Amino acid sequence: MLLQTQALTFEVLNQRYGERYKWMVLLIVGLGTIAGVLCTSSFNVAVPALTHAFHLGQDHVQWAMTAFLAAMTIGMLPAAWWLERFGLRRVFMAALWLLIAASVAGFYAQTFVQVVIARLLQGVAAGVLQPLGLMALMRLFPPHIQGRASGILIVGIAFTPAIAPSISGWLLDQFGWHAIFLLGVPFALLALVSAQVWLPAPRPKQVPLFDWPGLGWLSAATIGLIEFVSSLHHSGVVAIWTWGYGLLTVVSLICYIRHAHRLPHAIIQLHLFSKPTFSRGTFVAFAYGFGLFASTYLIPVFLQNAMAFSATDAGLLLLPSGIALVLTIPLAGRMADKFSPRRITLAGLAIFGASFLVFVVVATRVQYWEIVAATVVGRIGLGLILPALNLATLHEMEPQHLGQSSVVVSYARQLGGVVGVTLMAVFMEWREQVWGAVAPGVFQAYAQGFLLLSVVFVLAILVAIGMKDAKR
Repeated sequence: MLLQTQALTFEVLNQRYGERYKWMVLLIVGLGTIAGVLCTSSFNVAVPALTHAFHLGQDHVQWAMTAFLAAMTIGMLPAAWWLERFGLRRVFMAALWLLIAASVAGFYAQTFVQVVIARLLQGVAAGVLQPLGLMALMRLFPPHIQGRASGILIVGIAFTPAIAPSISGWLLDQFGWHAIFLLGVPFALLALVSAQVWLPAPRPKQVPLFDWPGLGWLSAATIGLIEFVSSLHHSGVVAIWTWGYGLLTVVSLICYIRHAHRLPHAIIQLHLFSKPTFSRGTFVAFAYGFGLFASTYLIPVFLQNAMAFSATDAGLLLLPSGIALVLTIPLAGRMADKFSPRRITLAGLAIFGASFLVFVVVATRVQYWEIVAATVVGRIGLGLILPALNLATLHEMEPQHLGQSSVVVSYARQLGGVVGVTLMAVFMEWREQVWGAVAPGVFQAYAQGFLLLSVVFVLAILVAIGMKDAKR
């Protein structure tokens, strides 16, 4: 069993470096994850430059975004098997090498097809890197400090999207869109060198054959769902492509379920969902991703389109909420060690969802400081959720299932984010057609968008109430 082999290797390294060793591992894996997150959050500012450079419409340039998100979501799925087969160091370093190679390829890209391929490969690497931090944390840290460790891991990852657009915007202005591909490379190189020295490296282990058919069915279902919601936005509800993608999603999911029932070592084993707390936590992770990404999209658009803020002013207004998030996460991690992770998750969901009600109630007359206060309160709620949700969801899982369970939670959160952004764009386009794109109707349209987010979090709260607390 990998956990036992890896634990022996960890013990050897722990004797060499002392009790601080597990924190070194967390730092290294966190650096790699930050490199992947930078690739995720830095590219939006390059869309106008790419449309100009390649003489393409924004709908075509969107393929670079879609390719990355789809590849990242799918790239998470094999991570548990690779970790089981090759160990943390080999998987982590392979993903970093792929990320660096894809970034360099994107930097030298001369055609838009090359840009899309580079983004696709970046997405695969980022997808593999994202769940590794959670898997390492759950395996290396004892339960009584997992919340603290989770807070430390997440705080850097959460802060990265707040600063990435500013840095990438400067790179774009100074060096052109090519330079944005290199934003994550310094972190990847530092993590790569550190991993070679300090990460545990067990001997490769014989494990059941990789479930390629299962990966194929889940990939088809994932791509189908992403393209379904994208087609809702671009082609409309009645378009044949929209329903074709919807049919692909349903058929692929049914085929995977039948396949997984026949295969004892499926890429995602269905018996994991027999544990109610894990099933509920996975749904909450999906809802959390939906709300996080949809609100990150909706609030700046509301400030610029309805409130007539400049992009710079909108960014400055959101800065206090980013600071509040960074300050909350370490505290929330310590709280998750001392108190019920389920209750902390519920509190965070309630606070995050309630913050949107401010925009619903006073959307037509909201003031500057009301927006600041609402976004700060929302990010405090978000900070409470981040460390506690993973602990609340995974505490029932057996050690041999932690890797696959961690992947499922990360996959659900990422998929929720992709669906959330696209569905929110579709919803807002529909409501602006009903209410109009100018005041006062536009305020009503955005108020209904924020109401939708509140409803999603009410559903998440109702599901999370049924989760069980860990025995302490």
